[in-house]
Amino acid sequence: MMMIGGLRKHTLRNPTLIIALVCVVCFVMFITAYVFTPTIRRRSSDKCNFFTSEGCRVRDLFPNAYFSRELTDQEIESRVVVKDLLNFVPLQTKTPKVAFLFMTPGSLPFEKLWHMFFQGHEGRFSIYVHASKEKPVHVSKYFVGREIHSEPVSWGSFAMIEAERRLLANALLDPDNQHFVLLSESCIPIRHFEFVYNYLLFTNVSFLECYFDTGPHGNGRYIEYMLPEVEQKDFRKGSQWFTMKRQHAIIVIADSLYFTKFKYHCRPNMEGGRNCYSDEHYLPTFFNMLDPGGISNWSVTYVDWSEGKWHPKSFGAQDITFQLLKTLTSANQSPHITSDSKRTVLITPCMWNGSKRPCYLFARKFYPDALDKLMFLFTNTTAF
Repeated sequence: MMMIGGLRKHTLRNPTLIIALVCVVCFVMFITAYVFTPTIRRRSSDKCNFFTSEGCRVRDLFPNAYFSRELTDQEIESRVVVKDLLNFVPLQTKTPKVAFLFMTPGSLPFEKLWHMFFQGHEGRFSIYVHASKEKPVHVSKYFVGREIHSEPVSWGSFAMIEAERRLLANALLDPDNQHFVLLSESCIPIRHFEFVYNYLLFTNVSFLECYFDTGPHGNGRYIEYMLPEVEQKDFRKGSQWFTMKRQHAIIVIADSLYFTKFKYHCRPNMEGGRNCYSDEHYLPTFFNMLDPGGISNWSVTYVDWSEGKWHPKSFGAQDITFQLLKTLTSANQSPHITSDSKRTVLITPCMWNGSKRPCYLFARKFYPDALDKLMFLFTNTTAF
């Protein structure tokens, strides 16, 4: 009888133990699933989780964004990639560098001036040269062997965007490169290296010009074939000459959707006789749509469009004075001139991490005959 009672008591206890064990296992599985569920899913609304059949919708992935239409699959994929890259904290290296990306037909007429700019700061910069027509002849040790594989580039063609990406891709191979500066053969530095280095490495934005131009050389270049991904209200204009944080440089390399849209639908000699130049519209539009708060809306490379011509004003030896450089380095607001009949001047205050600061670190366009005067002023004045 005691054995039978003992067996009966033991038999009754087993279901209780099993139920308790199942509850513990389920609880552990729940916690594990929550912890290892991707960040985007966890941050989405209650409808976006594995307990429902509705799945993750676009509005769940981007709860604070407003979409006037249903996004395409390619747009969703692009925005997910951008969102994750923006949330990713770049690797902090012991020797962060600024990468200087030169886009030039051949030799750099201001290479001696750039040599003076770089001298004494070895290990804090990298140089990459995209020479589209002929192999450069160098006069500075810093530029020797710094050419990358290059392709032909003509003014206004989409090949300019492809050259920019080629430069960025090569520079991104070096993990120490944390900020990237695009320059042309007619660009000069108007600040000493230390100022430029600190200005760029400690900023919280990329310096990319971006503004809304309702005129024929702004939104007048837009073509409906860019729909649905690029709407006319999102189309922006800006200078080609940017500086860019590493996160943004990676995003540009990762982009395929908008890159392709601009490649085929923003180019010279479009239907109706319109000309669209991707170097002035692709990146401003791209970042206006995907990370408007991450760009400055002005360029740190000065250029003078006051003459209202197809090309900006060029500066020769006769124009180079201490006063000119002082004017450039003291400017703390950046003008953008619209292309409509009113030629409205849009003023952007130059804010650096919340404080108003001088706008410009570089300037263009300068003729080669200005070199000697610029080198003299670089070493003998406080303008830089």
